[in-house]
Amino acid sequence: MIFGAHVGVSGGYVAAVDYAVSVGCECMQVFAKSPRQWNAKPLDEAVARAFRARRAEVGMGPVFVHTAYLINLGSDDDTLWEKSWRALGDELARGEILGAAGVVTHVGTTYKSAPEQTAARIARGVDLAWAVSGAAETRLLLENTAAAGTTFGDGPDELGAILGLLDVAAGHVGVCLDTCHAHAAGWDLSTAEHWDDLLTRFETCCGMPIELIHGNDCAYGPGQHKDRHAWIGDGTIGSGGFGLMVGEERLRHVPVVTEMPGEVPEKDAENLRRLKLLRDGASGS
Repeated sequence: MIFGAHVGVSGGYVAAVDYAVSVGCECMQVFAKSPRQWNAKPLDEAVARAFRARRAEVGMGPVFVHTAYLINLGSDDDTLWEKSWRALGDELARGEILGAAGVVTHVGTTYKSAPEQTAARIARGVDLAWAVSGAAETRLLLENTAAAGTTFGDGPDELGAILGLLDVAAGHVGVCLDTCHAHAAGWDLSTAEHWDDLLTRFETCCGMPIELIHGNDCAYGPGQHKDRHAWIGDGTIGSGGFGLMVGEERLRHVPVVTEMPGEVPEKDAENLRRLKLLRDGASGS
């Protein structure tokens, strides 16, 4: 298991790689455009080439892109739904240019408050996005939610339903498991029992599709549906829960990215240090 952080790119993509190295990242996540805007100018090919080259030079592991927060593939507003899948297609294209292993997205809300229809609407949007993206190597990863309000995708059943309905995108889509979201949705990830239950359900419903973990502790208790990230060991998952994660054989090859509040570089360097200590303990080194 390797660890990294979500890294800002305001200073440029090459500088982002250098920052990632400086805080101990073995993999990393970035935005490919502003997360709060629908549109952005195209990525400069020269910038993307320099980014890929610098990653190769320093031996950086896989890079992931997180999509804009505006995307809502479950919306019952047809205009917003089309805008969302087109935006997702653009994010996938950007991920491909950057050489990203995966593009992570939230799927949105329930369609007309009808969960039974939502998976099909989201799957259709994913298929359309994939078709227009031109992506080939970059994967799409659907992120689980904290089950707050009308958000869709709180766990294996809802995400598995989407995966099972894909057409042209089938085989190109997996899951990003956010530990804070799963804990907030009701899996008490401070316990081995709940870790096993969550992973077994992913195995049963869709063949264990987890390809990335957002490793975030949770400031609130399990099942409270509050998405508030805490530093590793400082929340209600705790060091024990993350120790279970790093020792879980089914997750051994899954990269982990942190998304922490706080000031750089301390928030990233310290949380990566804590995870690496847990990894060292799990391996007996």
